[in-house]
Amino acid sequence: MLSTDKRWKLMGETIVNYCLDMKPGEKLLIAQYEPETWPLALGTYEAAIKVGGYPQIQLKSEYLRRAEMKYGKEEQYSWVPEMEVEGMKWADCYAALRGGYNLDIYHDIPAEVLSKNQAAQGVASSARWKYTRWTLSRVPNEAFAQQAGLDLEIITDIYFNASLLNYEEELIKWRKVQKKLNGTSEARVIGKNTDLRLSYTGRSWADPKLDINIPGGETFTAPVLETINGHIWFENPGVLGGKLMHDLYLEWKNGELVKASASTNQDYLHKILKTDEGASKIGEFAIGLNTKLTHFTNDILWDENIAGTMHVALGRAYEKVGGTNQSAIHWDIVKDLREEGEFIADGKTILKEGKINYD
Repeated sequence: MLSTDKRWKLMGETIVNYCLDMKPGEKLLIAQYEPETWPLALGTYEAAIKVGGYPQIQLKSEYLRRAEMKYGKEEQYSWVPEMEVEGMKWADCYAALRGGYNLDIYHDIPAEVLSKNQAAQGVASSARWKYTRWTLSRVPNEAFAQQAGLDLEIITDIYFNASLLNYEEELIKWRKVQKKLNGTSEARVIGKNTDLRLSYTGRSWADPKLDINIPGGETFTAPVLETINGHIWFENPGVLGGKLMHDLYLEWKNGELVKASASTNQDYLHKILKTDEGASKIGEFAIGLNTKLTHFTNDILWDENIAGTMHVALGRAYEKVGGTNQSAIHWDIVKDLREEGEFIADGKTILKEGKINYD
């Protein structure tokens, strides 16, 4: 499964040298999700060797995860994979190269089973946050192209164009937005069936540099939980654990979730929100900045970076921006403001109908 496309090597070098900033002697755990991601796994492995690192590759697949839930007992599908957690402790750096998969493979898995498995996966995810410098990438393959409604060649070109851009040049613009937001303390998002207010006093907005996601292009903060008031409706489905929740609507009062509904997979939604005490709270509040991404793919690793959008993440907050909420889950959901809507901070428009105010 070798590829002659030299851009995979460039991507591997970008992940190792820029996203992870690997140093000689450091250890890298590469999680290769789905066989088609091998060209990038190889490129990343080679780049790590060249900087004097010690890479290891771990093969993972949503189809293996399905087998756990379809054929396993409760103690098996709710089991936290010790080897994966220990791998996080071993590694200095972690790169998850996630190929697409058929989102319908979980259609016959009961919501309760899937939510328990998702919680177990979340424990391993928490270890990644705790022990490693990490980056995630959704790597184009046929399944992902079908999910996005695009041709594989087209979506692969989008991937490279959005990932191998001139980040130093882009960062000048992106950091203008970050700097402006760091000078504010509260925000309001209005749009179709949406009016959400919150404060992030005492918190910071993250540097939008390329690190935790590739393609990248977001800046985010963590709200003060008790200040969250209002409601938000999402034009595109929320996606978690292979389940799509259409017409997703969430409402908070003084930080507590008081209403949650969806026209599809609502039972699963409610079970996820009960994963733990922090699962129903907003852990992340963010804005997308990457103008090379324009097409919704139903994949959060891409869609959260689309310029002209904002997103919230339910669950675990980033401590580096001052967040305190703890949870086994971290679920990003994107609100599209490109046709209708506005992102306002301290009374000033940051984003309106897709146009970002850089001034």
